[in-house]
Amino acid sequence: MRYTRALLLLLCLSAVCFAQNWPSFRGRNASGVADGTNPPASWDAEKSVNVLWKTAIPGVGYSSPVVWGDRVFITTAVSTDSKTVFVHGPTQTAETSDDTSKQIWRVYCLDKSTGKVIWLKDAYVGTPQVKRHVKGSHANSTPATDGNYLVTFFGSEGLYCYDLRGKLIWKQSLGTLVGGWTSDPTAQWGFASSPVIYRNLVIVQCDSQKDSFIAAFNLRDGKQVWRAARDEDTSWSSPVIYEGGARAELIASGTKYYRGYDPLTGKELWRLADGADVKIPTPIAAQGLLFLGGGSAHMRRLFYAVRAGASGDITPSEGQISTAHIAWQNPAKPHIVTPIVYGSHVYICTDNGVLNVYD
Repeated sequence: MRYTRALLLLLCLSAVCFAQNWPSFRGRNASGVADGTNPPASWDAEKSVNVLWKTAIPGVGYSSPVVWGDRVFITTAVSTDSKTVFVHGPTQTAETSDDTSKQIWRVYCLDKSTGKVIWLKDAYVGTPQVKRHVKGSHANSTPATDGNYLVTFFGSEGLYCYDLRGKLIWKQSLGTLVGGWTSDPTAQWGFASSPVIYRNLVIVQCDSQKDSFIAAFNLRDGKQVWRAARDEDTSWSSPVIYEGGARAELIASGTKYYRGYDPLTGKELWRLADGADVKIPTPIAAQGLLFLGGGSAHMRRLFYAVRAGASGDITPSEGQISTAHIAWQNPAKPHIVTPIVYGSHVYICTDNGVLNVYD
């Protein structure tokens, strides 16, 4: 079998893991920040410079690894077509992959120190229900763990929960989740939103070409706790939790609105109209502010810093720069990359490779 994906665990990631767990997409609460480490600023995988170990992983997986204790967890989709194509690099395209071959959706557990495979599980075997983008995969969603359970999400192929020894605890089918332009059903780009674990809940955002929703399941048995319909087109953004003040907020990005929900009930708390499609970046919550941005490169769009604790429709009137709930807005354009907040700065990388830093 041809190996189309290799996981390279660098010393920089290893240093992060020794300092703390990395339990979900972009680490704890999707911040993308790991303090207390001293990682190398450069490495060379081919020459094994600053590389601790390297383990070959079959298939194509766009998901990120997560770490708990001495274990690393990753997902991949292994095609039976040895000639399947994965496009990488700066090429911009909306092309759908024509690979409709039988796939194996697989979960790996690796030893953090050595890269040795501790266990692997085949979650699902079959033909994909939805095609993928040529620059994506059928395993785009990053797993999430709380140290007791590992949750993996494969979009139309289901939601799976394991214990950390690899035993399947439960699984849920969430229907066919078609990612692509709603105006063009033939444009299928796969699924990418990653699950969030909050208290005893697994929360998933499922924005599709039709019947979009966000839902929560009991972490221990997989039973649905709540489900909220979303009048939204496809997005590839993951939700995030903000805890501060008198309440917690579940923040979700969408093509029509940014929204805040009660994570325990699914009740909508607030919304902010935006109207930019193809939302990919995940919201960021830091220092009492919610940072929201994304959308197609060709559309007029804004980047918002919203004060947590809002209620109702907080969309500003035409020409308003700030309101009681919006601290500021500007025309920054993060189309794909999720920003980072560190200290007093917001770091935003745009499609053309320019890093912008804001107060």
